[in-house]
Amino acid sequence: MNSSTNSAFLKEMGITEWTSRDAVPDQTQTEPVTSFVVEETQKRRSSGIWWFFGSKPQGNAEVLFQNIIRVLGLNTQEWSWKNPAEMFNPELLPSDGIPIVAIAFGGSAAQKLSGERDGLPELRETVLAINADGAEDLPLIATFKLNQLIASPKDKALLWQDLLLAKSVLQNI
Repeated sequence: MNSSTNSAFLKEMGITEWTSRDAVPDQTQTEPVTSFVVEETQKRRSSGIWWFFGSKPQGNAEVLFQNIIRVLGLNTQEWSWKNPAEMFNPELLPSDGIPIVAIAFGGSAAQKLSGERDGLPELRETVLAINADGAEDLPLIATFKLNQLIASPKDKALLWQDLLLAKSVLQNI
């Protein structure tokens, strides 16, 4: 890969500045490195809350999910795991107006939450809405079950597209 391709990938991941591990540190630097790290971390932080719906991941699926959280740059206050079988409670919505985006892992979770009847292939790449009283404005993105992604790694690129869609929706709320 050439450097422009690498830069494009880094930009897509939200990394705006980087240095090689082999680079010699600049000894004339006056600003502490920690302030740069804090600023970059704050830039990468989510601008809202992510709700993940589906079967709670275990084993390799849990490792994949933790990697998703890490890549998205989410801290523990910026995401939560929800069971789609539980009745949606509008009282769970933040009262301070923080935007929320929901990710449904699997077609059945997406169908239950949205009220749609189409299968996952038709529900993906579309911004759906949670179909519950008080939640009509909550955007929902359907994607693959985590265990399916473990069994079929080629679909991880499609998962990434779904996550980028969700990130875009969250930034535009």
